[in-house]
Amino acid sequence: MRSYVWHPYTQMKEWPDFDVIVKGRGMWLEDSKGNLLLDGVASMWCNVWGHSKDELVKTMILQAQRLQHSSLFNLTNDKAEELAAKLVRLAPNMHKVFYSDDGSTAMEISAKMALQYWYNNGQKRRTKFVTLEGGYHGDTIGAMSLGYVSSFFSQYKSALFSAIRVPSPNRYRVPSGFTFEEFQDYCLERIEKIFVQNDNIAAFVMESGAQIAGGVTIYPHGFQKKISTLCKKYDVLFILDEIATGFGRLGSMIEYQNQESIPDIVSFGKMLTAGYLPLAVTLASKKVYDSFLGQYQEMKHFFHGHTFTGNPLACAIAITNLSLYKKYNIIARIKKNSFQLQRRVDEISKLNIVGDTRHKGMLMGIELVSNKVKKLPIHPEKNIQRRIFNEAKKHKIYLRTLGNIVMIVPPLAISSEELDFLVDGTIDAIKNVAARL
Repeated sequence: MRSYVWHPYTQMKEWPDFDVIVKGRGMWLEDSKGNLLLDGVASMWCNVWGHSKDELVKTMILQAQRLQHSSLFNLTNDKAEELAAKLVRLAPNMHKVFYSDDGSTAMEISAKMALQYWYNNGQKRRTKFVTLEGGYHGDTIGAMSLGYVSSFFSQYKSALFSAIRVPSPNRYRVPSGFTFEEFQDYCLERIEKIFVQNDNIAAFVMESGAQIAGGVTIYPHGFQKKISTLCKKYDVLFILDEIATGFGRLGSMIEYQNQESIPDIVSFGKMLTAGYLPLAVTLASKKVYDSFLGQYQEMKHFFHGHTFTGNPLACAIAITNLSLYKKYNIIARIKKNSFQLQRRVDEISKLNIVGDTRHKGMLMGIELVSNKVKKLPIHPEKNIQRRIFNEAKKHKIYLRTLGNIVMIVPPLAISSEELDFLVDGTIDAIKNVAARL
């Protein structure tokens, strides 16, 4: 069968065909030939309970029979209202919920909220964003501008708005002349200096708890809290991206709460619907929300909206998903599985081409190198992404790398046995690839 699908982040010339997934049950995907693959990337980091979870499927069917979609333009719907109330109760210091479809659009909304907040308050010069190097916030124009990863986005640079970028402390790649602790202080000093020297800063933007797509950089203890404190000190809005790190991925329900940091705006996505339907949210504090209130002719209201904003089908799934977190005490299970992953770190790190293994919660990044002493990345001509994918498939697991970094990001509810199966298969795949490099 000829395919007309153009796949994301894929050199199509190298892939004459793809396995066709036709079914999912639990942690496993089944292709059209009956082959099974353990979903080692949670279907792009969003799956919580595995596939075909009965409670979620029933919710989808019941809601589809009742109301499939109704606009939030001058109307509301019961599921959007119910979910928003749950989210505000769950997320400290948040006041209102704005709905969107995915993480990129949620971060576009965050940026627009920040810009219009200052505009509405008569400070029109506050238009500049400060972000961390290596941060990633999505693939739309605004999201790429906030989270500019040069290897992904250099060809679009002419269309992006500029942002001020500061280094992010990566324990594996500390610049010469610094200890890791000294480099953290240097990063924070750079941020404070920018705040002092510039009176046009709208917001500081960062992923909450860890940078994922930019290289799996897990922040040291207290780093995010100190940035939050600096933002409050200099009256800069603090925007957090919990699209991939919230709702349990790093071991806590609300990661910014675990980091003891208080955002003005925060976005969630991916695991909000357990990976069953597209939905994302941007939450704003009362201070931010109130700046948009006024008479119609003042034009202070938020100029943003999507066709499927607050889709009741997706909201219904999210409501059920959040109830399952409590019913099955998923955070406790994540912590148990996290210890299980941590016990394998040394074993993985000893592999010939592994330079560093970074882990928190249900996230692991395994950085592959051609020289462990010099920490040299494997050259792109080796096509390590495809090698790892094909070798992992032989071990019945679905893996996708980010450049030279192998990602283990399984569904949160994976069993202990399946997690061992995933790690064992990943280790064997890396060993076999290394032997043929």
